[in-house]
Amino acid sequence: MKAIILSAGQGSRLGHLTDDRPKCLIEFGGRSLLDRQLDALAANGITQAVVVTGFRDDQIEAVLARRGGGPEVRTLFNPFFKVADNLGSLFIAREELAGDCLVWNGDTLVSDALMARVVGNAGQDGICVTIDRKDAYDDDDMKVITNPNGRLLAIGKRIKDGVNAESIGLLAFRGEGAERFREAIDRAMRTSEGTTIWYLRVIHHLAQNGVVQTLDISGEQWGEVDFPEDVASAEALVSGWDEARKPKAA
Repeated sequence: MKAIILSAGQGSRLGHLTDDRPKCLIEFGGRSLLDRQLDALAANGITQAVVVTGFRDDQIEAVLARRGGGPEVRTLFNPFFKVADNLGSLFIAREELAGDCLVWNGDTLVSDALMARVVGNAGQDGICVTIDRKDAYDDDDMKVITNPNGRLLAIGKRIKDGVNAESIGLLAFRGEGAERFREAIDRAMRTSEGTTIWYLRVIHHLAQNGVVQTLDISGEQWGEVDFPEDVASAEALVSGWDEARKPKAA
């Protein structure tokens, strides 16, 4: 399995934290968000990763050059990162959408255990959206509606009624799923609004005409870094992970 990590954006909603660095390079517990993503992949046997870069790609290249171990990483530069949403990044990386692969937002931290569930979910062919559930959802959540069997019915930030989950920004493709997604991306980018939409809108349309599955990871640990207040929450999260990794005293 290969992972495609979308790290082209600046993360302007994080204010001064990203004035001169992409948000994937914000550090948590002394390691960048991108490093921690690659560590989670390595811990679960993922040997290849493709990072889509954009804002200050030179900094990302420098960080990757200093890494030791982990997946073999290649980069793809998205020259349209200032004017296109993340569908543009996946269009740049569309040739990588083949066989078994993951698509992962570059602002999401997940535990090794959560990633293990995604990687180990080999029984679901096609397209699978990783979801979590909570009591209430806000305007910034990527809201999801599923049926009782876990089939995706709708996904988007503007959904108002019937919401029963949220996307955590991590998708798995198996069998013909990646090819199906790649073809849909190509069609979407040829429309007049192609550069203005999120790739999950393409997933929404695919779900209206075919099966898109979900994987419920309720109870697992993850966090999204979008706003300054998210940074403290992410620091606490990784602190617990790092403490758990320390060797136990005899």
